[in-house]
Amino acid sequence: MVVLNRIYTKTGDDGTTALGSGERRPKYDLRIEAYGTVDETNAAIGVVRIYTHDLPEFDAMLGRIQNDLFDLGADLAVPEREGKAERLRVVASQVERLERDIDALNDKLAPLTSFVLPGGTPAAAHLHVARTICRRAERVIVELAAKPNEQVGAAGIQYMNRLSDFLFVASRAANGNGAGDVLWVPGQNR
Repeated sequence: MVVLNRIYTKTGDDGTTALGSGERRPKYDLRIEAYGTVDETNAAIGVVRIYTHDLPEFDAMLGRIQNDLFDLGADLAVPEREGKAERLRVVASQVERLERDIDALNDKLAPLTSFVLPGGTPAAAHLHVARTICRRAERVIVELAAKPNEQVGAAGIQYMNRLSDFLFVASRAANGNGAGDVLWVPGQNR
């Protein structure tokens, strides 16, 4: 259980922040950037949910994703270390559930004949913003994983990769199952 009875602690006034392990790192540290960008993705999905109240099944998918993103933030905030008790980690079943959700939404969509421009309904436009933030988070996490002595679970990387796919498919679903997609017309403005 998390208990937050005091929001400001002043411990970050020196430009550092604590990981879940208690280790302090500079606020510009790549691990902090990774879970911070995951948090940005989560906030963008929260904005999408303003528009999904009349779509309970779709909204429930987004709610599960938001919870998973908190799990991923917790995963990234406590680096894996040998000899330490295992903490909360993103697991393969979360990736698999996301794949099932992608398939369920994609089954209702017509195949694309062009790339899609971000836009359409407010929900679709915000889903595209969330998708681009998600892609940035994925790049940061992959960069972190490539650093020596920085462990990142494979399921977390996979989750973010699938999530960007989900957000793209979800944007099409939010655009009347693709009927309201804004298609790219190459060279239209020459």
